[in-house]
Amino acid sequence: MGLAVIGYLLLALTGGWMWVKRFTAQHPRPGWLRVLHLTLGFILASLVLLLLGIGIVGTLGHFGRLGHSIHLPVGLAVVGLTLLSAWSAVQISPAKPWARTLHLTMNLCLGVALTLAGLTGWDVVQKYLPR
Repeated sequence: MGLAVIGYLLLALTGGWMWVKRFTAQHPRPGWLRVLHLTLGFILASLVLLLLGIGIVGTLGHFGRLGHSIHLPVGLAVVGLTLLSAWSAVQISPAKPWARTLHLTMNLCLGVALTLAGLTGWDVVQKYLPR
């Protein structure tokens, strides 16, 4: 989860940098910046899917069922927002101005959802630890 949060923060940094460069014509954005942003996004999406798999397998293995905490719907929201953000990212073009707005909105919601997932996940992890 910590790596996902670091990935999200790095994406916010590179995305913010691209946003600033978009409006300052004096200094166009470096060509590698978009590639870095897309690569980080792919890594975050992969990591979120990996965390989903680990969470489901671990919870089923330990408890025998899912849905015993609020962490499941929060985690599913993180997965959905991440995938929707990734999809909207590849839609961004001059012909689709709505895609950038959708991408930014999903990322803001994703930040809230990641925070909630971290908080609710802490409760779940405490149930795994021996007392």
